[in-house]
Amino acid sequence: MEGEIAAGLVPLRDELDRLQEAALFDGEYDSGDAVVTLQSGTGGTDAQDWAEMMLRMYERWAANRRFSIELLEASPGEEAGLKSATFTVGGENAYGILKAERGKHRLVRQSPFDQAHRRHTAFSTVIVAPLLPEDADVEIDESDLRIDTYRAQGAGGQHVNKTDSAIRITHLPTGIVVQCQNERSQAANKQTAMRVLKARLVEKGEEEREAVMAKERGGSADTGFGGESVRSYVLHPYQLVKDTRTGYEMGNTQAVLDGEIDPFIREYLLARAAGRIV
Repeated sequence: MEGEIAAGLVPLRDELDRLQEAALFDGEYDSGDAVVTLQSGTGGTDAQDWAEMMLRMYERWAANRRFSIELLEASPGEEAGLKSATFTVGGENAYGILKAERGKHRLVRQSPFDQAHRRHTAFSTVIVAPLLPEDADVEIDESDLRIDTYRAQGAGGQHVNKTDSAIRITHLPTGIVVQCQNERSQAANKQTAMRVLKARLVEKGEEEREAVMAKERGGSADTGFGGESVRSYVLHPYQLVKDTRTGYEMGNTQAVLDGEIDPFIREYLLARAAGRIV
């Protein structure tokens, strides 16, 4: 009867997985789309190259899940890589899923930009916000904004710029900076940038709410923006990707860099739902 019992367990496991996943996404915006910003951090050219590697990783991940992805802005580094990039991800629970990626991601490898091929450490930060409807009611005082227009410049290739009517908006009270250069007109770029700004402001409010709730529970909110990285990708002297929050690790680093990050996301979401992560 072993085969019959095993076959009978399959639908039960499927239903348990479905119920488990449904319980993970109970936030106000979890079921919707996301806007993601990558920012290169400490590490110079290696960090900018790492930001571009991460953009490729998320593009592959989205394609594997059949999520839509649209690049809004990619600011090239001086020598290689990207200083920053912003993109939207569309799909069921996209924001709820990608919240697991928030924070600093650390890369350790032999630097291709070092003639001596010494080991370098580089950081990039992932910021995830809910992509709100265009008519979302988020109050923004125009006097709080500094709007700059600039000619987008890049080295071409995968992230070639489509326009010279790029827009940069700085929200002075919070210091949040958003950019858009993907649209064909300055007006369209401004409209998209404002939508991203609204998303970032809502995300800031969510983080503050999480911090208050965590404090009430006697912990601190795990938004991933402290001094520690949320995930380490070690390519030298050994190969290992490890999530510092859950302890989950994977030795096939190339698979992870090719977009296989769902196991890390699931472990984080389950740990958070179980209260193992505040």
